[in-house]
Amino acid sequence: MDKITSKSNPLIKNVSKLLDSSKERQRQGRFVLEGARLCFDVLKSPCRVSTFLITESAAEKYSVQAQKMFDCADRAYLISQQAADRLSQTENTQGIFAVCELPKIKYAIQKGKKYIAMDGVQNPSNFGSVIRTAEALGIDGAICFNCCDAYNPKSLRASMGGILRLPVMISRNLVNDINEAKKNGFEVFASVPVGGKDITEIIFPKSSICVIGNEANGISSGVKAAADKLVQIRMSGKAESLNASAAGVILMWEMMRGI
Repeated sequence: MDKITSKSNPLIKNVSKLLDSSKERQRQGRFVLEGARLCFDVLKSPCRVSTFLITESAAEKYSVQAQKMFDCADRAYLISQQAADRLSQTENTQGIFAVCELPKIKYAIQKGKKYIAMDGVQNPSNFGSVIRTAEALGIDGAICFNCCDAYNPKSLRASMGGILRLPVMISRNLVNDINEAKKNGFEVFASVPVGGKDITEIIFPKSSICVIGNEANGISSGVKAAADKLVQIRMSGKAESLNASAAGVILMWEMMRGI
């Protein structure tokens, strides 16, 4: 197996670009996973691994999982600790990286299922946390409009691999998509800090979509107007609102309650 020792190696430089740039990820059609949990989780997903990079010490520590990655990846390399440090987006790298192809599967909203929609969620950690919760609670998919890059390294880490398994649909016009879903029997709920019905009083039908808004500005006026109902999380403290990920946990728990 080839070994890369220099942190200035062209492949290392290219992987670094993919980690740092959303435009580069889109241009190349690839993204990068870091760490044992995420890299080995990709084996359970439909994502194709084009390049696997691992330090010798990590290959010894995770010998069984590493061998599976060697077998499935198009290319695999041992890398030096210096090269791993150059790539790492974490304080203490595990020395494991997988360059994967962006999913080519185009998901569509299906009747009889429940979806979480994000309208302008820009914080990658919030975005990834919503995906993680959705996948954990059994939400059928996520609809994302004007959000941060789903394959940002911070989003990937926060999702704990959920982004690799949960169907994620990128919306070009959320209002149009909501109206189309309503024609197909969906009921759409928009979460607001005030002026909505208590979320605990809502019974979510099998075909439903609940929308979470931008961290600073909430849900856009067009989406609120298109929704069937406005819902809110009742709060007894002095805080005016919850952040997107915390609100998402409560909303999705209520969506799935009783199933």
